[in-house]
Parts: sequence; C-alpha cells; structure tokens
Amino acid sequence: STRVALEDINRAVVDRILRVDHAGEYGANRIYAGQMAVLGRSSVGPVIQQMWNQEKDHLKKFDELMVAYRVRPTALLPFWNVAGFVLGAGSALLGRKGAMACTVAVEESISHHYNNQIRTLMEEDPEKYKELLQIIKKFRDDELEHHDIGLEHDAEAAPAYLVLKTAIQLGCKAAIFLSERI
Repeated sequence: STRVALEDINRAVVDRILRVDHAGEYGANRIYAGQMAVLGRSSVGPVIQQMWNQEKDHLKKFDELMVAYRVRPTALLPFWNVAGFVLGAGSALLGRKGAMACTVAVEESISHHYNNQIRTLMEEDPEKYKELLQIIKKFRDDELEHHDIGLEHDAEAAPAYLVLKTAIQLGCKAAIFLSERI
C-alpha cells in the first residue's frame, strides 16, 4: 500500500494529476472493452487484449493512489464509461485498422499529457514526487508502446485516418480539460 506524506505535497497539483489520470485510465479501459466487444474474436483480439490488460493494471494503480492521496474521482466517470465504450466499439466497427487508429490517437494524446505532468512534477520537486514520477513515466512508456503497436497494425490505413485521429485527439483534450476540473 502506498504511504504518502500528505502535508508535504502541492495538493492542487497532485489532486489534478491523479483525478485526470484515473479518469484517463478508466476511459482507456472502456475503449478497449468496446474494441474487444467488436473485435475480440478476430485475429487482432489478442493484441487488443494485451493492451487492455496493461490498462487494467494502470487503472488498479490509480485506484490505489486515489485512496492513498485522498483524491476524489471526477464526477464525469459515468459519462466516460459510456463515451469510452462507444469510441472503442465505434472505431472497431471500422475494422482492425479503425480500432488501431483510435489506439494511436488516444495513446499519442495520453503520452503527451503524461510528459506534461512529468515536467510539472520535476519543476515542483523531483525527489518529493519520485514515486509518482516513476509511475507516470512507466505508464507513459506503456502508452507509447500501444501507440507503436497501433502503427504496426496499419492504423494509418484506416478510412479517413487523419480526420479520425484529429477528432479523437480533440475529444481527448476536452476529456483531459474537464476531468482535471470536475
């Protein structure tokens, strides 16, 4: 169990980081659930399942951190529950390439977001936030791996790839903005 000296941290920064990261990993789980509902028995099913298993581990860790740091989750979780599943299933209905285009778009957005958080925590105090930094860096690396898996599985050959990617990334930016605050 994670033990935290709550009096020594910048509560506003940590609350915002944990709330949005928990929401993001929750949403990622729902996206992969939607993709598996459509493509789970296809040739790409095991690849999606592998990525989903990592996302489940990420969510479990953020569940633990939310308790340890006493951070409330975003009030938008019910919305992300539905929106994530619809995005996952909808992109999978475009086929394997559509699902992988979704993965590339989301994981690129999330890895960029994690990099911003790493910079913020480094500016605050790298030693004080050492454990949180290690977790975020590890998860960022996992997300980059998922991004690369998507590219390796022909994401860029999806119908209207750039339009799809741009739309999903705009949605990610909105979800990040809202989940940090609500």
